Amino acid sequence: MKPREVLALCREKDVKSVDLRFIDFPGLWQHFTIPVGKLDENVFEDGLGFDGSSIRGWQAVNESDMILVPVPETAVLDPFTAIPTMSMICNIQDPITREDYSRDPRNIARKSVNYLKSTALADTCFIGPEAEFFVFDDVRFDQNAHEGYYHLDSIEGEWNRGRIEKPNLGYKLRFKEGYFPVPPADHLMDMRNEMMHTMIGCGIDVEAQHHEVATAGQCEIDLKFQDLVKMADQMCLYKYIVKNVARRSGKTVTFMPKPIYGDNGSGMHTHISLWKEGHPLFAGNGYAGLSEMAMHAIGGLLKHAPSILAFSNPTTNSYKRLVPGYEAPVNLAYSQRNRSASCRIPMYSASPKTKRVEFRCPDPSCNPYLAFSAMLMAVIDGIQNKIHPGEPLDRDIYDLPPEMLEKVPKTPRSLDEALDALGQDHDFLLRGDVFTEDVIATWIRYKRENEIEAMRLRPHPYEFCLYYDV
Repeated sequence: MKPREVLALCREKDVKSVDLRFIDFPGLWQHFTIPVGKLDENVFEDGLGFDGSSIRGWQAVNESDMILVPVPETAVLDPFTAIPTMSMICNIQDPITREDYSRDPRNIARKSVNYLKSTALADTCFIGPEAEFFVFDDVRFDQNAHEGYYHLDSIEGEWNRGRIEKPNLGYKLRFKEGYFPVPPADHLMDMRNEMMHTMIGCGIDVEAQHHEVATAGQCEIDLKFQDLVKMADQMCLYKYIVKNVARRSGKTVTFMPKPIYGDNGSGMHTHISLWKEGHPLFAGNGYAGLSEMAMHAIGGLLKHAPSILAFSNPTTNSYKRLVPGYEAPVNLAYSQRNRSASCRIPMYSASPKTKRVEFRCPDPSCNPYLAFSAMLMAVIDGIQNKIHPGEPLDRDIYDLPPEMLEKVPKTPRSLDEALDALGQDHDFLLRGDVFTEDVIATWIRYKRENEIEAMRLRPHPYEFCLYYDV
């Protein structure tokens, strides 16, 4: 869609407001809104100014002026506003040099795709994420000097089997038994359908929706793979739609990876494949029907996984999901069909067009532009340096004897460890000026100061269970 087509669509749909959106450094959508009369073709060239110092991880106060440039092909009618509103995703530029801003995550994603093309290995990276989330009926949490707590509730929660609900109709999902039950056990069928069809109405190609394994409203909606930047754009819209459909129904959604102790957390298994001139490059005659290129791509993902996780699993809570026993891939290995491996090769179809690698570590708390870019850069490095992934592990890794399990590399056990890995292993991210030293340093500093240290300073509620009587 071109700027004049956006303007024509605004007239056709009687749009009154234009919402301009961009993603901040950690990964939350930001926006401001202008009257439709203020949008003309010049805005798509000249952009609009805003205060970059108020955005997390961005500019200092003395160099706060930034420019936001709408991307016309991202235009979509907002399905939630009372007044007809057109939304567009924007790129960020420096107002003086007019260069794309190095800390703009969308710019990093665009550069990663351009770098892929420059290598001549491929011209397209397709990404297909499977983002899981929880729908709750009530959430309360706080942290201050004299108290710290959280409280979650769901009509589906196993803990509500004995609650007085006048009447309690039962059909509470047992822990780890939430995968694929029909209603009435699945209380959220209609809501997920509304989410799915709202996405379709916004131009997102949805493949399926279903309940997930955990009790208490864990869900998943799967999207058809798209090129990397478009999929990152769609993941932002995905979250926006899921949260707002839930809110409209009086419920709340979280993409926090591990909100419930003792049950499965929410992952974002991410499928990746490379194509060139319309032909898939990961299909071949090797293991699990893979090409040599695909095997080297796996080698790159496994080699760089600890530093990738600093972006794909970017919260302290992420590592409460990456523990044994909850289908989370804590062992860095690859296998066909095996969901206990970090890299899985799906075997649903023999078609070369479906051949891809599923990286199972990421979770939906990530900034999709940064996570997908880090994955692609690791894949490119693996291919360029012919990194072999070793032998596959075609058995349940969790059932391996201890002496064998010790030989399998592990994911980092904390965000701190992942950031250490990123600090030591990020040269592959710097190629093509995709990530910069400034981006890496700012990410590490921001995460340590605002999340890791903030957590270290505060007493944990469970510490009272352990230590109050000492």
